[in-house]
Amino acid sequence: MDFSIKPIEAKTGLTGIKTGCIAVGVFEDKKLSAGAKALDGKGAITAALKSGDITGKAGSTLLLRGLDGVAAERVLLVGLGNEESVSEKNFLSAAQAVARVFSNLGTNEGSVALPFEEIKNRDAAWAIRGAVIAIRDANYRFDQTKSKKEAEKGGVKKVTFLTSAGAASAAKTAAAQATAVANGMALTKDLGNLPPNICTPTYLAGVAKKLAKDYKFGIEVLDRKQIEALKMGSFLSVTKGSEEPPKFIVIKYNGGKPKDAPIVLVGKGITFDTGGISIKPSANMDEMKYDMCGAASVLGTFRALGELGLKLNVVGVIPTCENMPSGRASKPGDVVTSMSGQTIEILNTDAEGRLILCDALTYAERFKPAAVVDIATLTGACVTALGHHNTGLFTRHDDAHDALANELLAAGKETGDTAWRMPIEDAYQEQLKSNFADMANIGGPPGGSITAACFLERYTKKYTWAHLDIAGTAWKSGAAKGATGRPVPLLTTFLINRANGKNAA
Repeated sequence: MDFSIKPIEAKTGLTGIKTGCIAVGVFEDKKLSAGAKALDGKGAITAALKSGDITGKAGSTLLLRGLDGVAAERVLLVGLGNEESVSEKNFLSAAQAVARVFSNLGTNEGSVALPFEEIKNRDAAWAIRGAVIAIRDANYRFDQTKSKKEAEKGGVKKVTFLTSAGAASAAKTAAAQATAVANGMALTKDLGNLPPNICTPTYLAGVAKKLAKDYKFGIEVLDRKQIEALKMGSFLSVTKGSEEPPKFIVIKYNGGKPKDAPIVLVGKGITFDTGGISIKPSANMDEMKYDMCGAASVLGTFRALGELGLKLNVVGVIPTCENMPSGRASKPGDVVTSMSGQTIEILNTDAEGRLILCDALTYAERFKPAAVVDIATLTGACVTALGHHNTGLFTRHDDAHDALANELLAAGKETGDTAWRMPIEDAYQEQLKSNFADMANIGGPPGGSITAACFLERYTKKYTWAHLDIAGTAWKSGAAKGATGRPVPLLTTFLINRANGKNAA
């Protein structure tokens, strides 16, 4: 999919645009956007609205062909909702509708002339980013493991966004950034959707090595002996029951000055989670292949970084293994010693994500980071609390951590990849008390996502840190089952803003 920006020429306007299809907006109450008015010289668009063929409701569409005086072969009318205030939601619904229609058209190229500069509280650059990601998402397919590949779809492969001359420069930058994000999301989706017998810890390490080769990243993959030498007893306790060897992946993007403190992204990489001895119910257990989506999102973000060339340093840390039951597997009641020296009583082997992350968070200290963000499909409790719309955001409550939380929240709002801040307070730490170790690995059902974050917080005292629980947002179930690519947009935009000096929201 190729995206380009073209300023609307004053002489010819939209009527002179030669393309397979041009998309313009219409509003409720039978009103036309400026783009629609420009193409309505013979009144065909007005007639379509008056007849009720399209209502103008956000996301509604009507395809017209062969309009007199219009060079484009087709004109796609797209509903934008209320004329007085084009909301973010309505614009994105319109962009998604364009993407659906474009994907099935019998033409290779299309143009989009929606009112990019008339969205409430947003600019044209934001609109272009949203449209690019919507179109790429509509065209995503996963058929790597099918014997018969899906037939190559026709449809639009070259999309031109038509903007005012004043908005063109910012729109070009936005399109390039959005393309990089979309490429990162596609990699994250592919990794999540792969079956667990293919996407093993060794496979993830191979993907990281290929990224490093393609984009000249630094790369180090530690094996079991090296992990043992680091005394990561908590991480190793999770992998004991599996035949698959664990990997500890460290990938480095050095776009900033050598002495600049890096941002560290830590991704949970459980490539399959049975729950271990505390085994999960069999229903929907196949979806536990998505328990490595935190790791996948780190790799997807690095894919985007490779294209963007941001001027900052970023380190990705990915502990990855399986959580399987066997005669060697960890048992409820076991006590293990983490890399930090703190001991943990394992009361539930299905609370394994925090056990691998805590050692990775301790490892992150060596980079003297500007900030650390961990990303994990950590708790079902977060899904109960926030559903599938918002990622859970957890961090300490002080000026430095509030600033980091605001940056992440702002990046989420900017991209539609939203997060919601949840509390971390000392009162919740009481639930992690153990009679036999420094802490237990679970705190009981009340506030389960919060106590999980409180567990991780104990390993992050030496730097500024935030935790993203993506259990509700990393994949979809049911007929639309598949990885979403989140939170690559949030993470990449956070890094773009950091590189541009926006260190506080």
